[in-house]
Amino acid sequence: MSLKRGKKMRTRRGNIVILFILLISAFCPVGGCATTNLSSSRESRGEEFIGKVYPGIDVLVEGGFESVKGKRIGLITNHTGLSREGKSDIDILFETEKCKIVALFGPEHGIRGTADEKVTNGKDEKTSLTIYSLYGKTQKPTKEMLEGVDVLVFDIQDIGTRFYTYIGTMAKCMQAAKEHGKKFVVLDRPNPVGGIKVEGGIPPMDMCGGNTCIYPIPTRHGMTIGELAKMFNEHFKIGCDLTVVPMKNWKRWMYFDETGLLWVNPSPNMKTLNGAILYPGPGSGETTLLSCGRGLDRPFEMYGAPFADADKVALNLSKRNTPGVRFVPYSFIPTAPYHRYKDELCHGVFAIVYDREALDSVTAGLHMVQAFYESHPDQYRQEGGYKTETGDPETWNLLTVEKKTPEKIVVRWKPGIEEFKKLREKYLLY
Repeated sequence: MSLKRGKKMRTRRGNIVILFILLISAFCPVGGCATTNLSSSRESRGEEFIGKVYPGIDVLVEGGFESVKGKRIGLITNHTGLSREGKSDIDILFETEKCKIVALFGPEHGIRGTADEKVTNGKDEKTSLTIYSLYGKTQKPTKEMLEGVDVLVFDIQDIGTRFYTYIGTMAKCMQAAKEHGKKFVVLDRPNPVGGIKVEGGIPPMDMCGGNTCIYPIPTRHGMTIGELAKMFNEHFKIGCDLTVVPMKNWKRWMYFDETGLLWVNPSPNMKTLNGAILYPGPGSGETTLLSCGRGLDRPFEMYGAPFADADKVALNLSKRNTPGVRFVPYSFIPTAPYHRYKDELCHGVFAIVYDREALDSVTAGLHMVQAFYESHPDQYRQEGGYKTETGDPETWNLLTVEKKTPEKIVVRWKPGIEEFKKLREKYLLY
């Protein structure tokens, strides 16, 4: 190439570069496109609201108790019914003159959230109000319990999984409100594992009706209690006089640690956000012959049994594609009364969540159960609740006898998931 020709080509390239820079400058303000796009992206996601979420109880107070003004209230709550500043909704409603609280109703684990067994009726020491248990012989308010009540108010922190019993309690209380002509108000709270992901099987209607499977919705439903109440009321035809008091500043992509709200264990063994994230997947392993470490510091992050070989199970899992989570060998001694393997040394795995966005909890749970079975086919088996929690009566057989991969099982559920996503759109508040 001649020197003259080389100079011409360099000049032409230089002109192209200059033209490109001029074009970019025309479309980008001072400070650069990347910064502007990042800023607009953060604003569109609502990231300015991180740490600034107000639950429904705060919105109710801010609005002057409008939806319950002058009414006699039956409050369905527990220790998670707190304002942003950590004040109990029992105290808030008891102290105001805008309405009158006349009765309390407690779900599984009781009004204080400490019981891990059936709960009986009682009396609140601070207010002297009667506490009716909805997790004992009676799981639905009776006509006698509702005498003198105008409005039932529900305010309990859920964790975003179908088989966590609080949404079943809510549905039964809505049914009672319809049957006895009472208004029903839901004070909304965050779904701690976010409102975007939808995962898992949808059980057939003949498997539904109990607190762990009240209606046919996916295992991880991606909805708040207020949104579920709207769906239950309309789509599943409860038909009560329903009002939902929404949160302020919550966004669907938020996990609980982005809300700025105090984490209070929703139940005695739901102690961490990672435990809640794993609950819809590996958590269903508790309905097999596994312990999830109840009574310890991090239940639902560990899984094992006395007969298991921790190294063997972990090696099996290390060969699988489970994005967002690692399973490492782990041994532990569960201590909770009334649960499997109390005070026995269990061997298994600890689930380390390293990317919660990449994690499909339900698929990871299927991998874990299949790995335990392949490692111990003569000792490991399901129990009756496994089909209910996975939402598919065939799950165990597909994993063990037919040796289907978890990914193929999830594909089997995909049409139902897509249909549910379309259904839920009309009920979403955020």
